[in-house]
Amino acid sequence: MKIHLIALAIGALALGGAACSREAPSAEKAAPAPTTGAAEAPANAAHAPKDVRPGSHEDWCGEHAVPESQCSRCNPELIPAFKATGDWCAEHGLPESQCLKCNPDLKIARPPKGS
Repeated sequence: MKIHLIALAIGALALGGAACSREAPSAEKAAPAPTTGAAEAPANAAHAPKDVRPGSHEDWCGEHAVPESQCSRCNPELIPAFKATGDWCAEHGLPESQCLKCNPDLKIARPPKGS
């Protein structure tokens, strides 16, 4: 009986850990919003080149559907700046201004071409 309870507890912990894993698929990745513009980027161009102008159409992280210059998941060195301005969701580990889990109505739109 004791071994059965231990196995059940381990199984519950394993499932709980998988649910919180950053590698787990999320609704954001499964169904990208049409306003993100991510579909416009070529499949092999998930990230913007290093020399793009911030705020331009080319400044886009196709992997995370946010401006590349503001993508704290690809550029962790940006995290202290977001935290310093109070724009940080500690629960989900990304800027509050980009947290679709806390702000499901949030729309992050890619700037139009030529901008």
